[in-house]
Amino acid sequence: MKQHGRKKIGVMGGTFDPIHIGHLATAEIVRMAYRLDQVLFIPNGLPPHKQDMQVTPAVHRYIMTLMATCSNPYFLVVPMEIERPGLSYTIDTVKKVLAEYGPETDLYCITGFDAILDLFTWKDAIQLLQLCQFVAVARLGYESRMIEKIDAFPLEAKHRIHILTAPRIDISATDIRQRVRQGGSIRYLVPETVEQYIYKERLYLD
Repeated sequence: MKQHGRKKIGVMGGTFDPIHIGHLATAEIVRMAYRLDQVLFIPNGLPPHKQDMQVTPAVHRYIMTLMATCSNPYFLVVPMEIERPGLSYTIDTVKKVLAEYGPETDLYCITGFDAILDLFTWKDAIQLLQLCQFVAVARLGYESRMIEKIDAFPLEAKHRIHILTAPRIDISATDIRQRVRQGGSIRYLVPETVEQYIYKERLYLD
């Protein structure tokens, strides 16, 4: 429930190479659970942890994310990272979102278990936790493992990280790219419009 008119905004960043059903379902589960007013999908520009990896040009990832989310009125694609030169750090993105939405905004960064474990390797992690909360989506039955890991975090961090259990949707962007490369089917792993776009633009064949 909203408090004193505050906005509740979810932030879901990712390479989205390509965006798939798992991303969409996770965002919707978190939106409903936390009664978010909106979920921002923010395709990464140049992620620091993927500098040595081949990433599909941003324009394709942005278009696919638009196609995948356009039917949900609560989802919005924001190109701020792909428009910003240099490496993309979450702290910079969160600051910009807060500047655009105003101080009466509560931000919830949506992520997974592995990302939470690496959180304190992120740039300005302590400040990041002061600016936004994190929702870590856990597979059913894995909650205790996550709680155990998060209990090792500093006290001020633990209160800013929430665990949400949900059925696991075991879809991998890496697997999707490999399936395309090998001539396999990606039907029902990505939205139909995204599937068509991948084949039309001949993505992931090299």
